[in-house]
Amino acid sequence: MPEIKGLEWTFDTVASAYDKFRPAYPDKLYKTIFDYIFLDENSRAAEVGIGGGQATLPILQTGCNVTAVEYGRAFSELCKEKFAEYPNFSVVTGKFEDVDFDNNSYDLVYSATAFHWIPENVGYPKVFSMLKQGGVFARFANHPYPCKDDPALFDEIQEIYAEYYPDKKGKPRAEYSEAQAGQIAKIAEKYGFGDIKYALFYRTRIFSASEYCALLGTYSDHIAIEETVRKKFFSKIEDAINDHGGTLNIFDTVDLQLARKP
Repeated sequence: MPEIKGLEWTFDTVASAYDKFRPAYPDKLYKTIFDYIFLDENSRAAEVGIGGGQATLPILQTGCNVTAVEYGRAFSELCKEKFAEYPNFSVVTGKFEDVDFDNNSYDLVYSATAFHWIPENVGYPKVFSMLKQGGVFARFANHPYPCKDDPALFDEIQEIYAEYYPDKKGKPRAEYSEAQAGQIAKIAEKYGFGDIKYALFYRTRIFSASEYCALLGTYSDHIAIEETVRKKFFSKIEDAINDHGGTLNIFDTVDLQLARKP
């Protein structure tokens, strides 16, 4: 199956769809962050990989000054427009690894479903150097689990993957676990962080057949599929969902890891 190697470029090609179909994060997640660190107009935060800004607004609404870094130019422009009414917001276009930040200057560095793109031995030391003493790193991500309630639909979609995207066929059907969240939380200890905490949050999203295929079209590996193959692939998935009642449920697990610079 034709696929373009090197996926960093992919998200920026679908910025508008990503903004529309990728979910925001639960209110309880932000409450957990704000219980862990107090933010106000005197605070400085940096967001790593803002994407479509799904995680940004609750931080801005504290009055905190937020500087986002985003590799994709289209995403950067989208977020400049999206948060234009907030004078406490700015965005820098570039890779987090390459952008210069002041040391010991940030109360919060956070990243939502983006930090896995950054090499661990680069990302964590850089975050640590950016934070003030007592500053906080918040890493969180959404882990979708489709068709938990409809194994027949799941199996049919797997057969379509076997035909059009065999690399994805046969992957274990497993929900994101608390053990996995705990393992990610422990990474921060290796880089000098303390006061490690983590939490999980759950929700269900319902998609029509066309909406689900639009969502698939925002995932890097699916974007990279050659266009004519991708259209046939998505059409088969859409038909399968419609044959099973017209909707597909996604069961999300959202994990949050918190760590503090001593």
